Amino acid sequence: MDEQANPRRWMILISVGIFTLMATLDGSIVNIALPVISKNLNIEMNMAEWVVSIYLVTICIFLLMFGKIADSIGKIKVFKIGSVMFIIGSIVCGLSNNLVMLLVGRVVQATGASMAMATNNGIITETFPLRERGYALGYIGSFVSIGAIAGPGIGGLILGHFHWSYIFWINIPIGLVALILGYVNLPKSEKTNPVKFDKTGFAAYFVTLLLFFGAIFIGQSVGFTNPYIIVAFIAAIIFFGVFLTIEKKVANPMIELRIFRNHNFTLGLVAGFFIFVTNFFFNVISPFYLENALGIAASTAGYILMAFPLVQVVVAPISGKISAKVNPIVLTIVGLVVIELAQLGYLAFNLKTEIWFILLCIGLNGLGNGLFQAPNNTMIMSSVETKDLGIAGGLNALSRNLGMIIGVSVSTTVLFLSMSKFYGKSVTTYIEGRPDIFIDGMRVTMSFAVVICLIAIVMSVVRLIKSGRSSNE
Repeated sequence: MDEQANPRRWMILISVGIFTLMATLDGSIVNIALPVISKNLNIEMNMAEWVVSIYLVTICIFLLMFGKIADSIGKIKVFKIGSVMFIIGSIVCGLSNNLVMLLVGRVVQATGASMAMATNNGIITETFPLRERGYALGYIGSFVSIGAIAGPGIGGLILGHFHWSYIFWINIPIGLVALILGYVNLPKSEKTNPVKFDKTGFAAYFVTLLLFFGAIFIGQSVGFTNPYIIVAFIAAIIFFGVFLTIEKKVANPMIELRIFRNHNFTLGLVAGFFIFVTNFFFNVISPFYLENALGIAASTAGYILMAFPLVQVVVAPISGKISAKVNPIVLTIVGLVVIELAQLGYLAFNLKTEIWFILLCIGLNGLGNGLFQAPNNTMIMSSVETKDLGIAGGLNALSRNLGMIIGVSVSTTVLFLSMSKFYGKSVTTYIEGRPDIFIDGMRVTMSFAVVICLIAIVMSVVRLIKSGRSSNE
């Protein structure tokens, strides 16, 4: 096994990891800049949210497609093309002086990010020998988790010293370094497995997501009782049914539905999905709470929000080592309970909340995620056969990104609906001079996060009970 190990495998991990971190980071780093972008481009808050949403929706749409294409023409080739596209998209975003140009840049960025995310697990799986594979995949999982959560904190630090466009400009030098590392270290040739692409399945999948998320975000402005919005939701459900029917019949489906028969894999995937939804509730709301409601500068807000990734970075590797000695399901449950305590803390936030308490709750959330993410990712990837590692990695990435976009869409929807109810008329942005309306809406919104996290806890307890029964039999 040692003779077959790629001598450059750790440099490959670094180059793949850097792009994975940036691609995931850009799904959340814009959150902290939304109040600034909203004012600078003279757009309402719900329109500014599209800058985050369109990035995540694009990734969800193309992630599985590029995974299949990569199997046919080569993972490394797709990864390199995606890296270049991501840098080009960052340049367009940095040059943007209106919402349309910024959204176009985000789509280009996200297309490149989806190409990188669709291939990172596959590249690592093929590069590392079996004895090191889980360790290496764990690092990629850590890059993803930290990137998804650290965005608001890092973005706040950048905003404290530079224009909001530097949130995108910073990708260019880092991306070029990663590209050079990849060019030098990634193999020049690789095995491919040309298969017929499931075009019909992809079309149904594409229309399903477009209708569903389009209905959610447009519904925030026009109302969810609008006949067109209702028709869009019904059509999304119909197309999803068509998609599932196609996937059961085609020889090379976009999603291998059989893998969901593995209950350990499915429960781990769904629990991870719920936690990303939960995390993005506060990720979306926190910039407006800290900057608008409390009047804290963006840079200071960034320092406060950095408590989450800093705690998680310290705890995650420790959690990974502990999970090898104790039942990892028990560790995920402990992590989930700590996350739930943090959500309950967020629920108590108001206009007089002390900074130390805000830091405590954010730090608790980082601690819980550090305890949860590493063992949960390990269980997901280790619960499938070696031949299904690529599929499992792709679905794991999709569930994370779906969790982020559902978190963004549901949290903003609940926030605006509840604010509208308290204000007595339609609200689609932060109301200057009425922080009390925002606080009331935030409290309702975070109540949903508490319930979602509780569902994840119950699911994990069920998984623990089932694993105990199977080990006794």
